[in-house]
Amino acid sequence: MSKNNRKPSKSWLNTFSLLMTTLKSITLLSCLVLVYAIFGEKFDFSFQKKEVIATKSTYVSNSNQKGDDWDKVENGIHLQTGLIYAENFDIIRGQCTACHSGKLIAQNRATREGWTQMIRWMQETQGLWDLGANEPKILDYLETHYAPKEVGRRTNINIAAVEWYILELEEN
Repeated sequence: MSKNNRKPSKSWLNTFSLLMTTLKSITLLSCLVLVYAIFGEKFDFSFQKKEVIATKSTYVSNSNQKGDDWDKVENGIHLQTGLIYAENFDIIRGQCTACHSGKLIAQNRATREGWTQMIRWMQETQGLWDLGANEPKILDYLETHYAPKEVGRRTNINIAAVEWYILELEEN
């Protein structure tokens, strides 16, 4: 037999297989170490549901609660929700922020009829429950604090009324 027609020995194949398994294991371990280095302690390996606590009609996860700032109000704005702190605020927080952020309310503006239409849409398509006796209070709050504004960010500039001048630069 010539050297080219020889079959590899079984011990060589076993050694090669062991080497490949070792390389695969090292590669996998390196990837896991890299992922841990990038994401660190953000991994939560517990597959249990987070405890949910109720605070003044709003359900939040423990990770969102920030001690004394939970009910902090500055300049008439409830900081946790971003909503105006006024009469019927607790009803709004309990009914509306159970499904979405208060910031979604704060960014919208509508008349009482517009807010009513939004509520009906949420009831018909999003599973919002019947608000019952709270609906007029909710509409009062929204109509008072989140009604359309007469003027946007600023009025348009009247170009004809601007006094234009030519900037003259001194030559040295």
